[in-house]
Amino acid sequence: MAEISYRRHRFPPVVIQHAVWLYLRFTLSYRDVEELLAERGLDISYESVRSWVLKFGPMIARRLRQVRPRPSDRWHLDEMVVRIAGKRMYLWRAVDHEGEILDVLVQRRRDRGAAVKLMRKLMRKQGFAPKRVVTDKLRSYGAAFQHFRLYCHHEQGLRQNNRAENSHQVVRRRERKMQQFKSARSAQRSSACTPLSTTHSTFSGILSLAQLSGSSDQMRLRNGAARPPPDEAEPAPSRPKRLNLTMPL
Repeated sequence: MAEISYRRHRFPPVVIQHAVWLYLRFTLSYRDVEELLAERGLDISYESVRSWVLKFGPMIARRLRQVRPRPSDRWHLDEMVVRIAGKRMYLWRAVDHEGEILDVLVQRRRDRGAAVKLMRKLMRKQGFAPKRVVTDKLRSYGAAFQHFRLYCHHEQGLRQNNRAENSHQVVRRRERKMQQFKSARSAQRSSACTPLSTTHSTFSGILSLAQLSGSSDQMRLRNGAARPPPDEAEPAPSRPKRLNLTMPL
């Protein structure tokens, strides 16, 4: 796994990572992050925050996906309507039963071809087919399953797909904050950075970023794997000093 390079940047990585995390985790504007960092004595313009989010946000999110455990074989698929530059488009989303984001895809249509494209991207990226899929009553999903000859258990019904419906809330908040997405690329990028704004466990040892929460099963797996047995435990090495990013009293 290649390291993220912060060369030729004036501020240290911990400041850049903290600014990116603030913007994506709390649905703030770039000027909001600028003011929060100013409260901590950091003179950073909102344009710097914007360039950091565009450059490092997708890279950090991609790295988080690489180190997370294998998702479950129970998938929830759903689509939502988004307004992009005044045009009606659809944001397709797939999550597992724990709410972990599997993939997102912005498309112009809500038909069989769009569902086939989503399933092809999902199975290619995950490397396996699901055993159970939960969707709404859109017939395009069934047609996509027949196209790939998937005979997994398919559940449909009212409120059965709340896991995927709740996953849309992050994008809705970002859409309201931005007063509509300006392009399909910005909508796709905002959705692709969801590991920074939804549920994940602490990864300060991986990226020296702040703290993110995690799904119950995956948090237990990560914490259990990272904790050595009592007889093999070694004293923790001294950590390098970091900048104090706490709010002054």
